[in-house]
Amino acid sequence: MTASDRDLVVALRNELAAIDPARLCDRASEAAGLEGAIPGREPAVSRLVVRLGRDRAVVEPFDWETAAEHCRMAWLRGRFLARGSLSLSGGRTHLEFVVPLVEAPVLAGRLADIGLPAAWRIRRGKGVVTWKSAEAVGTFLRRIGAAGALLELEARQVSRALRGELNRVLNAESANLQRAVAAAGRQLDAIAVLEADGRLEAQPYVVRTVADARRETPEATLTDLAERLELHRSAVQRALERLERLAELEPAPPGGPDGGQTSGIIRAHA
Repeated sequence: MTASDRDLVVALRNELAAIDPARLCDRASEAAGLEGAIPGREPAVSRLVVRLGRDRAVVEPFDWETAAEHCRMAWLRGRFLARGSLSLSGGRTHLEFVVPLVEAPVLAGRLADIGLPAAWRIRRGKGVVTWKSAEAVGTFLRRIGAAGALLELEARQVSRALRGELNRVLNAESANLQRAVAAAGRQLDAIAVLEADGRLEAQPYVVRTVADARRETPEATLTDLAERLELHRSAVQRALERLERLAELEPAPPGGPDGGQTSGIIRAHA
């Protein structure tokens, strides 16, 4: 992650750790979720553990099956602060809980209970419960109480998505422009060949008109040429394709080895 991404993750975790539940049941639930937090690893989480530990209610056991929704969210908030991590590396959002192996399927089941199913696997003897969906991560963080930092995270995700879409459009436009330039180059070369050996004059009026327009405006698109000449785009395209095809089948560049005599013979016999 970049320094900016790391700062955002720290801000988000600090924001969650600063939440002070008003209900005693929520305080007890969050304290239960904080079980296994590493002392001193994060000052904000350490202060939260001490703060909740002063409340006698925290000694009550937590029962997921009978707990109210707000208690479940408090427990999950504690579990995330104790065992969860968030990564924003490379523009991808990845949230995981690293818990004792026996807890992994239980935690995954509890997340499914609240409509946020997560995958889990074993890694180095631990259970790892994971989300890789930015939408699922955002929904989870919002439900456990993240606000300001989550807005910043979502703003960054939108910005990255917009940049990605803009880059896609620019790349497509650039590719189209390169193809148009290459096609115009081929067409101008064909027109020069046909004009040099006199075959251009023998072409139908529409073909000659399109050829003149292409030479005058090499940068014009087929649509531009069609509008300028008041022709259908397909007629312009067929005329240019005819010019290229004729130049390829009967090339007779000026100053060739026979001085253009071969093309004259071909026309005479034709």
